[in-house]
Amino acid sequence: MARGTRLELRPEALAANARRVRAFAPDARVYAMVKADAYGHGLALAGEALAPEVDGLGVAVLHEAAALRTRGYPGALMVLEGVFDSTELAEAARLELEVVIHAEWQLALLENDPRPLRVWLKVNTGMHRLGVPADQVPALLQRLDALDGVCVEGLMTHFACADQDDDPMTARQSGTITALAREYARRFSAANSAAVIRYPESHGALVRPGIMLYGSSPFPGRSAAELELAVTQRFTAPVIAINDVPAGEDVGYGATWRAPRDSRIGVVAVGYGDGYPRHAPSGTPVAVNGRRTELAGRVSMDMITVDLTDLPDAGVGDEVELWGDAVAVDEVAAASGTISYELFCQITPRVERVISPPDESTD
Repeated sequence: MARGTRLELRPEALAANARRVRAFAPDARVYAMVKADAYGHGLALAGEALAPEVDGLGVAVLHEAAALRTRGYPGALMVLEGVFDSTELAEAARLELEVVIHAEWQLALLENDPRPLRVWLKVNTGMHRLGVPADQVPALLQRLDALDGVCVEGLMTHFACADQDDDPMTARQSGTITALAREYARRFSAANSAAVIRYPESHGALVRPGIMLYGSSPFPGRSAAELELAVTQRFTAPVIAINDVPAGEDVGYGATWRAPRDSRIGVVAVGYGDGYPRHAPSGTPVAVNGRRTELAGRVSMDMITVDLTDLPDAGVGDEVELWGDAVAVDEVAAASGTISYELFCQITPRVERVISPPDESTD
């Protein structure tokens, strides 16, 4: 008998969210970010679902790109961290990848071993993570243009604060990359999910959406439903025991939850060993048979406890939704002091993955 802890994945929802990106950025090319195993959704599944709706895919590192090529993806494929040595450079050329150059040493690799390659030059416009200084752009472009077989696709940057309200930084970053692109007659790419929605002037030639493809809002104050994003995954587990807990008695490790009344507490077959966030506090929402309730007590490795006092019909074997349709993943992330990206990426292999049929994923 299976434990019953499941992650339902919805390819049609991924495709619908890609179409939503198109609605926000109709004049730009769209590269869907599928790094980190497609934000935990599965690289093969997400690549297949998104490819017909977008102009290309983006990954963080070369081995992710190689996996997509092995699975037969023939389209445009960008490696955002670029290559790290001459072996990877040769492989990137063989796989016909688009490679980001974010440092002078990566350009030196290419100069020492010229390969036919499409490249983007990444510029640090204020985030101070990856990217060359803006004042080095003309010299580096000149060096790139001098290499036989190298096609410079354009300039790139990454926004630090596009998801934040009253954000003055994005305008500065956008102004910098736009001015550089204009001065050197290059295309540019800057917009992540938040900028796709909030800053149309930043769309440039190519947008790079990530989290919105996976049904999560890039903004703390706006829900995915408000943005008309489809739910791409539903995380569920069954009730495996029910305990009657008298008023004043404690539940779980550390005795952090005390029953305020005679209570009915359900034990659910999911914990941080499955990827449910350990720091989710009492009060974090869940839904039992579609009806919302909340955690009561600490998350343990294999189990959580939930308050069933106001759900008298709930019983052993009933389904508890951790996030999905009735409980938004962003709600759970906010309650846990994290972001949906982390929740998506940390689901562990012992959770059963199931793929919903197309007619179910668009309900």
